[in-house]
Amino acid sequence: MAISKNVKLPHLFYGGDYNPEQWPEEVWKDDMRLMKKAGVNIVSIGIFSWAALQPGPDKYDFAWMDRLMDLLAENGIMADLATATASPPAWLARLHPESLPVDENGARYAQGSRQHYCPNSKAFRLYGQRLVRMLAERYKDHPALAMWHINNEYACHISRCFCDECTLEFRNWLQKRYGTLDELNARWGTNFWSQKYYEWEEIGLPGKTPTYANPGQQLDYMRFMSDSLLDAYLGEYRILREITPELPIMTNLMGAHKPLDQFEWAKHMDVITWDSYPEPTGGIPVFAAMQHDLMRGLKGGQPFILMEQVTSQVNWRQQNPLKRPGVMRLWSYQTVAHGGDGVMFFQWRQSKAGAEKFHGAMVTHTGDENSRVYREVEQLGLELQRLDALIESRVEAQVAIVFDWHNWWALELDSKPSRDVLYLEQVKQYYKALFEHNVGVDFVQPDADLSGYKLVLAPALYMVAPGVQANLESFVQGGGTLLTTFFSGIVDENDRLHLGGYPAPLRKVLGICVEEFDPMLPGQTNGIAVEGLGEADGQYSCSLWADLIKLEGARSLASFTSDFFAGSPAVTEHAFGKGRAYYVGTQAEAAFTKSLIGRILADLELQAPLQAPEGVELTVRRAADGERYVFALNHNAAAAQLTLPEGAYTDLLSGSSFNGSLELAANGVVILQRQG
Repeated sequence: MAISKNVKLPHLFYGGDYNPEQWPEEVWKDDMRLMKKAGVNIVSIGIFSWAALQPGPDKYDFAWMDRLMDLLAENGIMADLATATASPPAWLARLHPESLPVDENGARYAQGSRQHYCPNSKAFRLYGQRLVRMLAERYKDHPALAMWHINNEYACHISRCFCDECTLEFRNWLQKRYGTLDELNARWGTNFWSQKYYEWEEIGLPGKTPTYANPGQQLDYMRFMSDSLLDAYLGEYRILREITPELPIMTNLMGAHKPLDQFEWAKHMDVITWDSYPEPTGGIPVFAAMQHDLMRGLKGGQPFILMEQVTSQVNWRQQNPLKRPGVMRLWSYQTVAHGGDGVMFFQWRQSKAGAEKFHGAMVTHTGDENSRVYREVEQLGLELQRLDALIESRVEAQVAIVFDWHNWWALELDSKPSRDVLYLEQVKQYYKALFEHNVGVDFVQPDADLSGYKLVLAPALYMVAPGVQANLESFVQGGGTLLTTFFSGIVDENDRLHLGGYPAPLRKVLGICVEEFDPMLPGQTNGIAVEGLGEADGQYSCSLWADLIKLEGARSLASFTSDFFAGSPAVTEHAFGKGRAYYVGTQAEAAFTKSLIGRILADLELQAPLQAPEGVELTVRRAADGERYVFALNHNAAAAQLTLPEGAYTDLLSGSSFNGSLELAANGVVILQRQG
């Protein structure tokens, strides 16, 4: 991956967070030895080093960083240099207590952990940006510097602040967004509950209110906080871009992380990086695969870097079991299979003290190369050096899932028909069905160009903002297939209802009208009877929600079996232009969802790249020259038999050749390239 005009790592990124300030310098040289032995080519440094770099408001110490950067360069290891602003030093909180964030109850957070800053704090930005400028000027020409890493995991702990500075900035943000109070009042519907504003100074933050706060206000506050954090990021970004215009700049995201509109953030990141920590005993990491695809989608399919994962076990769950032998390797290749051009860890050397001393690392508390963990780290690092052909290749997908952070925020505001309708859960169940069919998936925004896809899914598309209706209609009219689900097409971008019968902006393309909807109680179920889906025909249970659907051109594929709406449509299909649109008006059991998706995929002639049993994950990456690489990952505890398409294939990892079939070991991985 080219990371500047003058710097190119020869292989996929491999390394981890390196925190040598926690160790005496005699340990550093052994770190270099162990890194080179394991194939490490890049490390992230300085992420939590603000206090070490700046002991006081007017005092700096870069000597140790100078020695570290020189040592990395001498050993051929590149630096992902952080701006160190993720954890302000104690002196900043002492001199500027207003820099600490405030919770919704008005209580100010204390120093002593991390991320204890308000993103709108002038003091935080002043001192942080001053440090960033000094770092950039000092190391801009250093041979070890590969890219910049701003802050760390924005909004991981502090995603909201209710301080006075945030209140003032929120009013400024609203004035820029709406221009006039009349427009704001109309957008927020403030005639309800006598909430109308006559002066900007009357508007506060949706903090501790007696009951539900105004939905428009809550939604805009979420937008404001995402923008505030982004503006803090951009304050550092602009300095780095000015001083080092050719170096890539990024921050590490956290996957499907609710507080940040990451499509907006991605516009200001040269490469997407993110941190992944699946539950190690939870079976196949389907949600991790989904998040890999989501992160890849933030920049239109550009390869990403996995900035953090753990070798063995984390320290922050209620219980923290180990990854079993081989699982770290398997899940690392899942990263590459879904478009990762780098595999990195938190952290390099396991800490001796502090809150994360029991968090796993590439070098464990044994301190040497003899641990099981290090041996697996070394094996993976040396293997990744064989995969240069994959660099900058892209995942092949003809299916897309619409994902929208603003929709997520709006859907899960309070005062809804059901608090059990959760956006990620709705997306996950349809992603899982596609995953089980081993069909590649991209994630796109609602207004994205959909012309390159055969199938687009938009689960729980509660918010339909301006332009989205026309975009979806155009896609289906031109021959595409759309699937959406209950509680979609309900509100606009300010959480105001679309009038004219649910789902008003989608009625035309779906050919239905939802006259009423009936959220179900916990434990309550209904049933659906399916006809017209071939092998999927039969009876299935459903829960959570039931739409009362009136057909307006669509045909029913499944009907409810119980309650006063028994016999009414539950799942519909509508021919629209050259394409088709499906609507699922309930949450059916997983077997039905998988069958429905299977039927649609078969109709569209979309299929897995080869034949594999359940538990084997398949993806395809395609290089710019058209060369295809098929990944097969066996998540089963036993070997699996794969049936290959016609031709001879070479495994990039082992160099072995296969024809007709192959046996893939438990936790095994192959990356197949067709010979010739």
